[in-house]
Amino acid sequence: MIDFTYEKAGSAGQALAGLAGKEGAKLLGGGTNLVDLMRENIERPTHLVDVTGLSREIEDTPEGGLLIGAAVTNTALANDPRVKQRYPVLAQAILYGASGQIRNMATVGGNLLQRTRCYYFYDSACRCNKRTAGSGCDAIGGYNRIHAILGASPSCIATHPSDMCVALAALDAIVHVRGKDGTRTIPFQEFHLLPGDTPHLETVLQPGELVTALTLPPLSLARSSLYTKVRDRSSFAFALVSVAAAVKLEGETIGDVRLALGGVAHKPWRALAAERSLHGAPATPASFRRAAELELAGARGYGHNDFKVELARRAIVDTLEQLVKENSR
Repeated sequence: MIDFTYEKAGSAGQALAGLAGKEGAKLLGGGTNLVDLMRENIERPTHLVDVTGLSREIEDTPEGGLLIGAAVTNTALANDPRVKQRYPVLAQAILYGASGQIRNMATVGGNLLQRTRCYYFYDSACRCNKRTAGSGCDAIGGYNRIHAILGASPSCIATHPSDMCVALAALDAIVHVRGKDGTRTIPFQEFHLLPGDTPHLETVLQPGELVTALTLPPLSLARSSLYTKVRDRSSFAFALVSVAAAVKLEGETIGDVRLALGGVAHKPWRALAAERSLHGAPATPASFRRAAELELAGARGYGHNDFKVELARRAIVDTLEQLVKENSR
């Protein structure tokens, strides 16, 4: 039994006040991850601050993008006509991500902060540096079929589980944060951290900081975008590999491109090497294969997940081929 206190915040200021000076305090959105971890005794908060009363608005920005409140549910975001039209890859990723019941509860802010689904993280009998710093990593040398092939370290090979975040990485999203020292904005690529020697540090949020909103910039090529998810079963499984892509064609050449991968790293992986290779290249399978090879040049499997390297190559090529085909219609 976990003893904790609870309060519901009606504003960001109230949420920050609820966190201030309370060691072990946690923010509670839809609870689709935190409550599970509490049941497993992985998370043991002393105080919960319910932030579902924060902004649930999706607003147009003057530049033509979208400002999305942190308490917007996954369902509301995926079903918003502006998201479907301007950023279809985001709507697709959310719908791939979970059941309707979970989407109805899960929030945008909570999605950014959800924790890994690594088996060893959830099993308190196993060594896990993410759960107990310095204890070791049983996934290395263990059963690691779902684990990372990019950006891993000797301390951790866990992956980030979110589908939504892969799309947000490809869309150049901006995270809005508020803390005791004021507000700041964080480019999405910089928000999540690779494990290094400190896998328990998962984002650049400082203690007491709160995600208040996201901004999606105006991105014309995002109207031609696609999310591909490869998983063990079609019913609500986490990605083995996923690809979020957006392409703008100029004749038969790639004028602009965004590409991000999921299921392969400790954070949503922006495929910058592949993007550089594709800019100005012919929109052909050969170009796509070359870009995939460059992106995955440093990929490494850990035994059970060796297949992911080739799977990621094929998923990148297949997604780009589908997008180009749709653009050519």
